[in-house]
Amino acid sequence: MKLALLLTLLLAPFLHAAPALILHHGKIVTVDQNFRIAEAIAINADGRIAAVGSNDEVLKLKGEGSEVLDLGGKTVLPGLMDSHVHPGAAMIEFDHEIPTMETIADVLAYLSTRVKASRPGELISVRQIFITRLEEKRYPTRAELDRVAPANPVVFSTGPDSMLNSLALKLGGYSRDYKVPQGSAGVMEVDANGEPTGLLRSLSHNVKAPTSTKSPTAEDTYRRTLDLFHDYNSVGLTTVADRDSSLKQCELYQKMLAKGELTIRMRPSPGIPSMSLWPACEKAIEEVVRHPLTRPDPMLQIIGTKVYLDGGMLTGSALMIEPWGISEAYGISDPQYRGVQKITPERLKQLVEKVTASGLQFTAHSVGDAAVQLLIDTYEAVDAQNPGSVRAARSSVTHCNFMHPDSIAKAAKLGVCIDLQPIWLHMDGRTLMGHFGEQRMARFQPLRACFDQKVIVGGGSDHMQKIGSFRSINPYNPWLGMWTSITRKARKLDQPVHIENALTREEAIRLYTINNAFLLKSEKNTGSLEPGKLADIILVDRDPLTCPIDDLTQTQVLKTWLGGKVVFEKK
Repeated sequence: MKLALLLTLLLAPFLHAAPALILHHGKIVTVDQNFRIAEAIAINADGRIAAVGSNDEVLKLKGEGSEVLDLGGKTVLPGLMDSHVHPGAAMIEFDHEIPTMETIADVLAYLSTRVKASRPGELISVRQIFITRLEEKRYPTRAELDRVAPANPVVFSTGPDSMLNSLALKLGGYSRDYKVPQGSAGVMEVDANGEPTGLLRSLSHNVKAPTSTKSPTAEDTYRRTLDLFHDYNSVGLTTVADRDSSLKQCELYQKMLAKGELTIRMRPSPGIPSMSLWPACEKAIEEVVRHPLTRPDPMLQIIGTKVYLDGGMLTGSALMIEPWGISEAYGISDPQYRGVQKITPERLKQLVEKVTASGLQFTAHSVGDAAVQLLIDTYEAVDAQNPGSVRAARSSVTHCNFMHPDSIAKAAKLGVCIDLQPIWLHMDGRTLMGHFGEQRMARFQPLRACFDQKVIVGGGSDHMQKIGSFRSINPYNPWLGMWTSITRKARKLDQPVHIENALTREEAIRLYTINNAFLLKSEKNTGSLEPGKLADIILVDRDPLTCPIDDLTQTQVLKTWLGGKVVFEKK
């Protein structure tokens, strides 16, 4: 027995194959616990990292079959992650290209082109052109929509809220006598005479009309979604979370994986019909809990569920602790209006209890500080009944744009994670600052306070429409997200939005790597460059730790490896 052990020890160096790939003479940003910087990295044939260290240490491992790549001083990082995307975005321009719209005139011009391409009576829809990003900072009016489309129903939707023209209101049954369904949190705005203005808040419009837009085949959806995933790879993304996914959508990812064509690790969170009768809610949760994809898997794993607790910050319906205030931009005339709450506290507790008991991650779209407070207080109540369950399930808050200091402290104590979109500060900070003012905006995306209190925050985009990391709604370029979290700069605003809430460069990188890995239940395999982890690696054209800060957004990814295999290479 002793002789066998001795032989095993003597032969050990020869029993392991040499690394398949060695990258050397570079700057290897490991993003490990100490944020160690190395010179070289070796990757095994199984796609896992064999070693990280000095050039000499790693090059000693080279064998006859090893591919060796001299980085020439360039920087390597872990593959980046986006905590919040909607891959259905790939299909938005299937029928036709949608231009960038920055003014009401742009919106009306686009609608005019759609009128010409449609027959009278056909529905014309515009989705997710946020009013905070329009120069006028308001919805197009019912009268403006009527002028450009008198014979077509028009629905201008932005998040959970919509502006309808007169024909759309008529077809949907929205008159002065319309009653919001019992149990709905929706609001139909009316003018001083009680007539509908056209604005529906958190009401799914009921406009029934034909449309001439073409429908994709299953193959169209498959191919365009792959195109999107390749574009994600091109900006350094190797893992994304599909928030508000469906079990049907998961079948698409399974098909890609089976065919060897999935180039990005998927972490879906199926949506749950939160205010259906409880038996229907419970059944939906149980279908997710029992699904085979909830088993740990580094490539494709259902990590939890998602619901919608409030409305939108960009649409004037987020649930706030203090009233929003009267606003022409958001169409708010009630001085006591605080936003929209979509789930009762009793139902929210039922949902959290059911999901966390299964070990899955519960998350809720919670934008305003009152919604965030309600969700975290609910986590606190559930955790009191079953201590440690909230932390163990990686319970989360989605968006979490406005946070009361007490909510941050409770999140830290309970181990609640946050799925946050820094890009919204850049895209929408000017309008938000103009509406809420300097004092209230101190609570907007308080990243510094979260990091200081050890709350795990992951960076996402909430990508909704179009392929293209800068032209998309919302932009999914992670370098722009990092830059925003560091500079707190907003478009068309001449000063940072509360610079005291900014992150360092190291922290911004963690936001899109190891923090997201923890949030998405994959930190054992990804998020940092350490021996034994999967070799999700990107090579970039500049050092994000030292380059001029305003150059960070122009970072180019030269090569992306997923599990040691190249999935993108810049031509």
